[in-house]
Amino acid sequence: MRGFWVPRTRVTQFRTGILIVNLGSPDTPAPRAVRRYLRQFLTDPRVIDAPRLPWSLLLNLIILPIRSRRSAARYARIWTSEGSPLIAITSRLAVALEEAITARTGQPVPVTIGMRYGHPSVAEGLRTLAEAGSRRILILPLFPQYSAATVGSITDAAAQELRRWRNVPAIRTIAGYAADPRYIAALTSSIREHWHTHGRAERLCLSFHGLPQRYADAGDPYPTECTTTASALAQELGLTHDAWAMTYQSRFGRGRWLEPSTAPTLERWAREGLRSVDVVCPGFATDCLETLGEIAVENHAIFEAAGGSSFRYIPALNDRPVHVQALASIAIDTLAGWL
Repeated sequence: MRGFWVPRTRVTQFRTGILIVNLGSPDTPAPRAVRRYLRQFLTDPRVIDAPRLPWSLLLNLIILPIRSRRSAARYARIWTSEGSPLIAITSRLAVALEEAITARTGQPVPVTIGMRYGHPSVAEGLRTLAEAGSRRILILPLFPQYSAATVGSITDAAAQELRRWRNVPAIRTIAGYAADPRYIAALTSSIREHWHTHGRAERLCLSFHGLPQRYADAGDPYPTECTTTASALAQELGLTHDAWAMTYQSRFGRGRWLEPSTAPTLERWAREGLRSVDVVCPGFATDCLETLGEIAVENHAIFEAAGGSSFRYIPALNDRPVHVQALASIAIDTLAGWL
């Protein structure tokens, strides 16, 4: 049994559990913690597929020393009394999801969280469920649009952990829900509610996280899934073709990434005379550095500096009831035969 892990409790019944997985966050906004987090993130071959030795030298000698301090300052701006917004919101979402699924199925279904990078990890989340008695585990990545760099990487992390288990549970994974009508309805409801409260801008920008173009060229379906979500959302909102656009944010490095890019697009719109814009990020289930910092602060400043006068970021679905119910329905459907 050496080298294998077994739960501390002996399972006497088949109990179903759910692991919801988000990207993750540094433990603190301090440079050392951010550096540790970035190293784990940027050494994932699903994220960076460059040759290992040259990339390792570049990462450790140049990128981490510079980027860690810059990113730490950005994290510090969005840090809250609860800590990382992503961790805090994901934790609240897990509690609400457990309550919703238990209420709808009439049986206890424990839900816990795992982070692909940082803590609690995917491995820690799986162990928590196993020690609670779960012999059937549903992995729900909080990434509506599938990419090998996100959902694929989460699957790798789960498989790496389960290789060490003597008693491996049954596993199911939700590999995205880009076109699920319940997810689209939740987004539509959130945007309409925002418009009802704050008014509607001249144009809606749907900003998704970016991806290197070569990943898409190699077969990653991510851009197609983003287009699917954006088109379905625009249709549900009844938008004309000139009232919205889809863009990609968070570019990293010098290589070609999916286009159009969010920041240059917002700048161009402002220079062309667009005065008001609403931005929503349908690929982010919870708010995080990329939404609260990059979009709501940095891109806001870019738009106004170029002549725009009204920029509004529409928050992620987070732990809103409509999001909880949508995820609960998607999970229950996937759990067919287990409950």
